[in-house]
Amino acid sequence: MSTRIQLLLAADYNDLGESLQREIYYEYYQMMYGFIVYIVKDRSAAEDIIQEAFIKIIKNKPEFENEMKLKAWLKVVTKNTAINYLRKNKKNRNLLDADSVFLDVETVQQTSVSIESIVETKLMQESIERYMETLKPEYRSLIELRWKEGLSYREMAELLDLREDVIKQRLFRAREAIKKLLHREWGAANEQRKVR
Repeated sequence: MSTRIQLLLAADYNDLGESLQREIYYEYYQMMYGFIVYIVKDRSAAEDIIQEAFIKIIKNKPEFENEMKLKAWLKVVTKNTAINYLRKNKKNRNLLDADSVFLDVETVQQTSVSIESIVETKLMQESIERYMETLKPEYRSLIELRWKEGLSYREMAELLDLREDVIKQRLFRAREAIKKLLHREWGAANEQRKVR
């Protein structure tokens, strides 16, 4: 986590200088923007959600003993704010897809995150990033555009001058390749844990 967000652990946001407050907000914004755009599929709504979530965070921040718990809490608050936005705006309700909810369902369900699960999640994330390096460049770029940049299938198709169905097919293949690698490495570990 960056040093600016870490300041939320040690200091009250309102006691910080205006320029430092701005830096903290923009780091938070960059950390959450792609994630929220992916959930709500609307860039301007994502900006509003991030602002609303940040206000909630500043007003209601509990004490945390480490930055990993703070970061998990930031993500949960922001995601819950996005889901509440979708509930209030029924016209957007159908935009909430299973993939976006599934991404962080474990974080939402756990109120107190164990150290073991934090370490395991970090290791799994590092594995996925390592697997992405083994993908074909066109698959890797599609994954980055979709989940890091938060682009829609249509936006990706226009940007890359491809049809939407080609984008969907390649993303499916890329996800399947990563799933196979994940299962190969992590599936055996989960089975061993169940046996214990």
